[in-house]
Amino acid sequence: MTTTNSVSPAPSAVSENTFHPRQVLSAEQLAQFNRRSNRLGLLRLLGHLLELGVGASLWAVGPLWLALPGLLLYGTGLALMFCAMHEFAHRTAFANPRLNDAAAWGAGLLSLYNATFYRRYHKWHHRYTQVAGKDPELGDPKPESLAQYLWQLTGIPWWWGKLVTHSRVALGQLDDCYFLPEASRSEVVRSTRVQLGVYGAIALLSTGLGHPAFLFTYWLLPLAVGQPVLRYILLAEHGGCTYDSNPLTNTRTTLTLWPLRFLMWNMPYHAEHHLYPSIPFHALPAAHTVLSSHFEQVVSGYGQVHRSFRANFDQV
Repeated sequence: MTTTNSVSPAPSAVSENTFHPRQVLSAEQLAQFNRRSNRLGLLRLLGHLLELGVGASLWAVGPLWLALPGLLLYGTGLALMFCAMHEFAHRTAFANPRLNDAAAWGAGLLSLYNATFYRRYHKWHHRYTQVAGKDPELGDPKPESLAQYLWQLTGIPWWWGKLVTHSRVALGQLDDCYFLPEASRSEVVRSTRVQLGVYGAIALLSTGLGHPAFLFTYWLLPLAVGQPVLRYILLAEHGGCTYDSNPLTNTRTTLTLWPLRFLMWNMPYHAEHHLYPSIPFHALPAAHTVLSSHFEQVVSGYGQVHRSFRANFDQV
């Protein structure tokens, strides 16, 4: 396994005259890894929902010394529902495509993403990872100073981005959404409007039942508490990697503890996922044992990644 001690951009490891990076696995190996499982997907989803239930219960009824850890546990689980939605959006969590789509929409509802929009956005990100002018994720600039880094970790820019994007999509303002095919736009607008309608209906119902602060107390506040954790994780996926189309150098795998891998649906194995997006979450650890030596960026722990970020800021 190749473990790097730096997160600065590395030179491309594959030239145009060598094998294609996605030929690392044989067709037979890839077919073995690609097997989907409704059972494993449902077990992981139930485990994630159980974590939410435990955290929410502690936050709702526990004494202060349990309520605050419960809030962190619940908020982190809510924010990391993004990782569940990501897996569902790839349609790799379950063998049943409709089950993937339904679960993606529900996970997006919890994490404030719209899965119908995100699926198209993310497909473009995979097609043009780290390619300037084509990868939509590069529209959110990486921090170049300690102040920008800390600002992103608060999650405030994310909240503003979600407010603006959901509003514009619901109004049908999609001119800058180059990653949305024309045929999909009405579906995306409709899905976003329904999602915002669900939030509104919950707010009205809870107010009518005498709990006007329900959405804030049991959704917005916990989600805000969990967002810095998600921001911390997502910055490590491509930050400091090469800005080119080489999947062996433009994405990082971060080795981390099992509880985080569980709630992230094994997305810390991100280089493996980008090299072969068809591999479901439950097969990524096994794929890592075969593929890890081919990657430029395999790092032990998110702390190591972020220490390198901060060291680079100090040098600016």
